[in-house]
This record gives sequence, C-alpha cells and structure tokens, in this order.
Amino acid sequence: MILALQTADATSRLWLIDEGSTQPPKPVSVRESGRALSDELLPQIMAVVQERAIELQDLTGLVIFSGPGSFTSLRIGHTVANALAESLKIPILGTQGEGWLKDGLQQLKGAQPGQIALPHYGAEAHITRPKA
Repeated sequence: MILALQTADATSRLWLIDEGSTQPPKPVSVRESGRALSDELLPQIMAVVQERAIELQDLTGLVIFSGPGSFTSLRIGHTVANALAESLKIPILGTQGEGWLKDGLQQLKGAQPGQIALPHYGAEAHITRPKA
C-alpha cells in the first residue's frame, strides 16, 4: 500500500493506493487544515490508515507533492512524510507538476529507502532573516 500526500496549501489531501492498482486514484481524505496542519496531518494519516484496517507497517512507499506551494505547508508535509519513510524504512519520492502522482508512483518502483524528499517552493522563501 502506498501513501500519497499533497500539502501545498491550506487543504491537505491523502491517497492510499494498492501497488497493483490500474485505476486512477482518488483522495481518501481531504481536510481544510489551514494553520493547524502541523497538529492535524499525522492524526489525519492515522485515521485514514485505521479506516482501511491496515497498519503503518503495511505501507510500502510514500509519494509527496513537492511543490510549488506554501512554504510552511510544504515543509510540514515533507517533514512528516520523510519521518514516516525513515521510521518505516520505506522509499519516499517527491514530484512536481500536474502529473505528480502518476509520475511519483512510476518512479517509486525503482526508489530505495534512505533517501529524502525535498520541497520545491517555486520562489524564494519569505522568512524572517536572522538578526545580526
């Protein structure tokens, strides 16, 4: 079972995809997280997994939308996804563009555990600069 995540804006979307599935996947969870993404993403993942009566250990890979999108939303999504992939010792792949999920599922077939997915913000991040 593959978990896919899209957290590029205020709405988080999750997919659970059987590895041999030929059907176009539809999100199994869509949640308007707004500014609560850091509090709600992991419980959202756990709820989806429990609804499907599977365990996190049943996941064989992760695909995440890497951007462009909100700096904070992408960072939170990638942090959670990378931590899950590392703890479960499964591969993770970050992809971009309209066909991100299809591309990610295809590329995941050759991916190895131990890599990380990095966000692509699409522009320079607007963050506070350190004080001198």
